[in-house]
Amino acid sequence: MKTQVAIIGAGPSGLLLGQLLSRQGIDNIILERKSGEYVLGRIRAGVLEQGMVDLLREAGVDKRMDEEGEVHDGVELALDNRRVRVDLAGLTGGKTVMVYGQTEVTRDLMEAREAIGGTTIYEAYNVQPHDLESDSPYITFEKDGETHRLDCDYVAGCDGFHGISRKSIPADRIKEFEKVYPFGWLGLLSDTPPVADELIYARHERGFALCSMRSSTRSRYYIQVGLDEKVEDWSDERFWEELKRRVPDDVAAKLVTGPSLEKSIAPLRSFVVEPMQYGRLFLVGDAAHIVPPTGAKGLNLAASDVNTLYRLMVQVYQEGRTDLIPNYSATCLKRIWKAERFSWWMTSMLHKFSEEEDFNTRMQQAELDYVTSSEAGLTTIAENYVGLPYESLE
Repeated sequence: MKTQVAIIGAGPSGLLLGQLLSRQGIDNIILERKSGEYVLGRIRAGVLEQGMVDLLREAGVDKRMDEEGEVHDGVELALDNRRVRVDLAGLTGGKTVMVYGQTEVTRDLMEAREAIGGTTIYEAYNVQPHDLESDSPYITFEKDGETHRLDCDYVAGCDGFHGISRKSIPADRIKEFEKVYPFGWLGLLSDTPPVADELIYARHERGFALCSMRSSTRSRYYIQVGLDEKVEDWSDERFWEELKRRVPDDVAAKLVTGPSLEKSIAPLRSFVVEPMQYGRLFLVGDAAHIVPPTGAKGLNLAASDVNTLYRLMVQVYQEGRTDLIPNYSATCLKRIWKAERFSWWMTSMLHKFSEEEDFNTRMQQAELDYVTSSEAGLTTIAENYVGLPYESLE
């Protein structure tokens, strides 16, 4: 087997990259360890930045998103019983975000790939890249009990934090930066109408809470929990009761509860690896970086990597600009560190870190008092939330 760009991972970043490359006539094959059904079953983010929305339109997968997605021009901060709206559109010159679930983005991309006859090999086991520093890299994998070889020009590692791509880079050639937070998010998905038209980020003495949504009939709620908590200890009733304690009284009064479709606990961490390339291998998305979900940046940051790599490959194949290849990592990292900062800042400002009232608690309060009473402070949140501009390769 031979292709121009071999893509490891059929999540939204791998599928989006494949779709964009195919529309430019650049041949690609996607290898995925799991089944297509498993990939579609992942419950993930649902807030898309303006830049990602535009990229999905460029990929030709915007029809259902525009029909079913919900454009949001604001978000709310809830501080005990005080609610402050962040006017995203008004503070950023009209930029907005789109609420459309990652599962639906993945479904749209899968269908688009099938429609154009793109090759995705699911249940490809023991994937291993080889000769990445040579001009002729290749990948070996097992499928249906047989070993296969895929020759390629370049490899895109879109296989997530636990994937093989980053592990294929010698340890002395990369540096990892990490911060682990002392809590996680317990999330609940339910077929209930959202409690508000916009997302509500709540800071409370009992801990952080988030009221989010996937559609007008499906809601996603989160509460901060300790790392020692277990999902099975949280009945639906206990979750709803705790959520009501952490949101303003008028929000709690309107909350429609119901049985959970899914509950899970996600630990929070910040993680970045530098550089994001090794020879002919390019790391994309969670393979290179993780952000706490407080800033709604995870999927969007992967999309910005896709945008950079896609435009690089177009330059390479259509204009012969191989001189731009070394620019990939530095270009991506400019935007990544800004998103890491925003996600860290929002996490630090809205979560409970100590059982006692201490210096950090007072600093949180002072920070929130400032940003919610200052147009400059609210603009900082708005500009970062809708997404900073994509970086240029040159």
